[in-house]
Amino acid sequence: MVLLLEVCEILSTFALQLSISDKFTKMKNVSVIGAGTMGNGIAHVFAQHGYNVTLIDISQAQLDKAIATISKNLDRMVSKDIITTAVKEETLRRIHTNTSIPDGVKNASLIVEAATENADLKLKIFQQMDEAAPEGCILSTNTSSISIAKMASVTKRPEAVIGMHFMNPVPVMKLVEIITSDATSREVTDAIVDTSKDLGKVPCVVKDFPGFIANRILMPMINEAIISLQEGVSGVKEIDAIMKLGMAHPMGPLQLADLIGLDVCHSILNVLYEGFNNPKYAPSPLLTELVQSGKLGVKTGEGFYKYTPGSKELIVSDRFK
Repeated sequence: MVLLLEVCEILSTFALQLSISDKFTKMKNVSVIGAGTMGNGIAHVFAQHGYNVTLIDISQAQLDKAIATISKNLDRMVSKDIITTAVKEETLRRIHTNTSIPDGVKNASLIVEAATENADLKLKIFQQMDEAAPEGCILSTNTSSISIAKMASVTKRPEAVIGMHFMNPVPVMKLVEIITSDATSREVTDAIVDTSKDLGKVPCVVKDFPGFIANRILMPMINEAIISLQEGVSGVKEIDAIMKLGMAHPMGPLQLADLIGLDVCHSILNVLYEGFNNPKYAPSPLLTELVQSGKLGVKTGEGFYKYTPGSKELIVSDRFK
């Protein structure tokens, strides 16, 4: 009897793995939750590569803004002869919007959660995803720092939960950092690696540690640049120029922080600080002050630099001149 139960358990696990693998192989329906900068970029890339996409957000206004942004980005690609007008139109036809998670994920084979980098919010969304998504659907997250195991723990399918960390801007950046917890199955990992390649991306698989690899290395560098500015070691433009000209970085750390969002940088550093219990990851007081004052970088028009719509000129914020 014990042997029979063990055989049944093995067959059940194998059937689940086949269900995930088979459905994903045939998959063309992807749901993206969150219509912000990352969400609209992820939706854009999937739709451009032939996937049917449902973009989900509680705000219809945000969804309308996301579609307008995707259309504008596609127009830019057409003007540069990267794609044709026909490809642009077909890409937009593949994207549908929805303000309901249960309705928006009911036919999905893959869900990419791309909501605000807030652990409590993401856990709530993952519970909703798990309850509404069909059997065999892979639940992924675009988190840049929050534990995959923690999100998997609120679902009944931890083997199907995985990190799919795209870089900003999604249509341009090649990397997808794929994060696996101890529970993530090999079949799910292989499926996400293959899908990333199908999107024209380069997948790199890492383990589930605070900050993973990208932000465990990047955020302390940005934080150190902010500390150097705070201490008066050098100015905004000088710090960025040294890293661009001396280290061959395409963008300086302070400009990059503005692009990412100073609130996002602050949140990730706190995840690192709490996860490793190490003061070297604590956000600098200057970063905390800027976040509290609402100066978050590009999205608010000012951070370390000032931003004017339609202008690419880098102007240092009056505070740091």
